[in-house]
Order: sequence, then structure tokens, then C-alpha cells
Amino acid sequence: MDTGIGAGKGQVRMFRSAARRIAWCLVASVAWVSSTPVGYASTREVPDQSLVVEEVAFTRSYAVEGVSLRLHNAALLRYKVFFRGYVVGLYLPDGADPTAALGDVPKRLEFHYFWDIPGPEFGKAGERILARNVDGPTMKALRDRLDRIDRAYRDVKPGDRYALTYLPGKGTELSLNGTPLLVVEGADFAAAYFSIWLGAKPIDDNLKRELIRKG
Repeated sequence: MDTGIGAGKGQVRMFRSAARRIAWCLVASVAWVSSTPVGYASTREVPDQSLVVEEVAFTRSYAVEGVSLRLHNAALLRYKVFFRGYVVGLYLPDGADPTAALGDVPKRLEFHYFWDIPGPEFGKAGERILARNVDGPTMKALRDRLDRIDRAYRDVKPGDRYALTYLPGKGTELSLNGTPLLVVEGADFAAAYFSIWLGAKPIDDNLKRELIRKG
């Protein structure tokens, strides 16, 4: 007699497999990223001055080594319209022009994830988009530093936060849930790496537009 137990286990396996594919595509398959305007994400203000996007709170300010940054905006990246990929916040100095964020100015991108994502996938996906924004000689010059940051990425689970924080003269720090993983030197590296989200050909045009939106 078929108790249905086998079918249940099979369904669980299918669901987990589908979830892994969705999570991987969120990072690695740029062609599948939704072009739905991120402005449709749920956004609200809360009394403690945080900005909440999709029930994820971002503090309005961030201070590091005597440098104060303000949250310019935060936005949601969706996959296939229905699935939330991650929410990301852009921090800049007070009065900074967000359209010039790739310049040699302090900046921070903070990401909150909704899916399990294997660490090695971050480097693979990032470099695909990076290659759309820089030329071959630049990629070659960045190669050793890209390998270092690729190796530093760890697996994430729902609720985890990665952050990329650049300070002129110091470099780009990658941190996970507030714990620094490494610092990569060079204004050239920061300009290139942040172009994944803010460059001429970013991971998603609508995401970039919402992050740098003024007013």
C-alpha cells in the first residue's frame, strides 16, 4: 500500500531543489532578474528614523573610522517579479551626489538576503556583471584582488547581511553580519566593484535608478 510518504519526501526534495535554483539565479543569472520597478517594493518610515523596505530596516546613518555616512536610499531586487532576491541600501556622505557614487568618495552598500546562497556563487555572478562595465585590461589589473574577494565570500542564509564599505586611502571592506572578512585596496577596485550595482550596465537598471534617486 502506498502511504504517500515517498511522494511527500519527493516533493520536499523537489521544493528544496527549486529553492536552490531560484537562489542561484538571483545571484548568477543576470538575464533572469526582473525588470519590475523596484519602486513597487513595500517601503515605510518608522519612528526610530529607520527606513524599512520589505520589512527590512536600514539605519539612517553609519559611522566608521570618523567618517559619517547617511542612507541615501534602499531598494528591492526581485527575481521573476514574484520572488524577493535581496534588499540593498546605499550610504553616502551628507550632500554627496549619488550619480557620482563611483568616484573616490566614501560609500557603503548593505545587502539583506531572503534566500540561502552558496558563497562561491557571489564571485561568479559579480564578475559576469563587472565584465560588462570594465574593459579587458582593467579586469586583468584587478584579477588578483578579485580572486581575494571571491575567496572571502561565505554562504548566506535568510536574514544575513553582507556589506561593502569603501574608504579612500584604506580600501573596500567586505563584512558579513558586521564581521569584517577582508579589505581590498585601491580606488580603482572600488570604482569597478561598485559598478556591479551602480555602473553603466548594472545588475538591474531599475535597482540602480532607485538607489541613486534624488528626492
